[in-house]
Amino acid sequence: MPLPAAATLRTSPTFSAVGLLRLLGFAFAGLAQAAAIAWPANGHPLWWLQLISLAVLVGLLDRLRAEGAGWRRAGLHGWVFSTAWLTGSFWWLFISMHTYGGLPAPLAAIAVLSLAAALGLYYAVACAWFVVRGPRGPVTGALVFAALWTLAELVRGSWFTGFPWGAGGYAHVEGPLAAWAPWIGVYGIGAVAAVVAALVALTRPARTMGLAQALVLVAIAFAAPHLMAPLPADAQGAKGSSGNLRMALLQGNIPQDEKFIPGGGIDLALRWYGEQLRDAKASLVVTPETALPLLPQQLPTGYLEAIQARYSQGAQAAIVGLPMGGQGTYSNAVLGFQPGAAEPYSYSKHHLVPFGEFIPPGFRWFIRMMNIPLGDFARGGLAQAPFAWQGQRIAPNICYEDLFGDEIGANFKNEATAPTILLNVSNIAWFGDSVAIDQHLAISRMRSLEFARPMVRATNTGATVVIDAEGRVTHQLPRLTRGVLEASVEGRTGLTPYARWVAPFGLWPLWIAAIAIVAIAFMLRRQHG
Repeated sequence: MPLPAAATLRTSPTFSAVGLLRLLGFAFAGLAQAAAIAWPANGHPLWWLQLISLAVLVGLLDRLRAEGAGWRRAGLHGWVFSTAWLTGSFWWLFISMHTYGGLPAPLAAIAVLSLAAALGLYYAVACAWFVVRGPRGPVTGALVFAALWTLAELVRGSWFTGFPWGAGGYAHVEGPLAAWAPWIGVYGIGAVAAVVAALVALTRPARTMGLAQALVLVAIAFAAPHLMAPLPADAQGAKGSSGNLRMALLQGNIPQDEKFIPGGGIDLALRWYGEQLRDAKASLVVTPETALPLLPQQLPTGYLEAIQARYSQGAQAAIVGLPMGGQGTYSNAVLGFQPGAAEPYSYSKHHLVPFGEFIPPGFRWFIRMMNIPLGDFARGGLAQAPFAWQGQRIAPNICYEDLFGDEIGANFKNEATAPTILLNVSNIAWFGDSVAIDQHLAISRMRSLEFARPMVRATNTGATVVIDAEGRVTHQLPRLTRGVLEASVEGRTGLTPYARWVAPFGLWPLWIAAIAIVAIAFMLRRQHG
């Protein structure tokens, strides 16, 4: 019998309070996912927090399923989780837009939230599908949730040039799941983590058989890569060493609000980097991204020629970051100088930053609101030749290019010419002294794990580090300081399983596997009603 109007009014506040608390639960779980990648207090990843965050999400989604929630309600709750997670992951975009771009604070905040909300729609669809169409069993349910979650991660990382910053797998550069990296990469780790978290959330202890199956799968997830590691030596990409290279990584700490000011940051950068390049003793000297903040033709007369002459003889080389081009065509690039070379080595950034290095169609009005010198840069080719020096093949990547492991993987198609050392040059000063520095470090560490290669990083404000082939930081400069990091870096040869399949196929094996799991589960559900 329908409730009287008075009774309906009396129960509405209670329902609203419960609904609000549940939404808050989704939001807090999403924020925990963001914090797991780089804990704000110390910048360290917390792999266990990422698992807890996903387990809470699946548990709350399972509660919605038990209540018979439909597409809209399930999608809304998943969207709240993902929007909170992504906002908590890249909130520091606010700094670049407001502090350095001059965009009013409310508009900058709205812009960050809007980006997170838009990207969060992918996960909203995944959560809604899981609630409405997903299987009920804990094992099959966990596999389908992981497949849907992985598809959402892949879509975010590839559609509209891709922005996969803060993917859940980056929380596992440390911990038991890190051993999966040289086999299945960061998205594969994210899928395994989703299976583990979903099994924990969906398994009922009272169901002995279901609990046993779940425990076996969790044990396999944690133990399998460790059992596979010794088979054989080169399966981990550790076939051999290509020798050591003494490197000097420069960190200029040029304030971002002064970087392009004549007489200020420009003069400081030219003077300091010029002195370091002149006086360096290491075999290879590396500057950050756009360390020289002028085009070659804008540099003081003879400046670039002096660097080239300095490294035209002897036993030293240098890689220098600066913009290149002219007549309306520009690129974010590095030049490499070494003895005996007729022309400098050149690498141009391939994966450009939306709104930073190219303006998406229809958004020039947004760029005009900010006081940032932006334009459309030319895109370099994929898998450009490495910088060969003293027995090493050094593959540069600029800024957030190390976020795209499949694109770095394109350099590993031929084992004989594959990089022995990965190099990232960046300028994170746009985002202040924020967790962006720690998150970017976790990204670089994951690339080292995936390819079993050292990753060296020369940055303007941090993190300027040396990461070994096992993903461990071995040398590091304090952030927001000016200095030179000198270290001996051991290059590595051989190919990891991940490198072997991602080089020819990209991420398609993961796409196909995830789609197949969802499709099979959907067909089985239809057959059984």
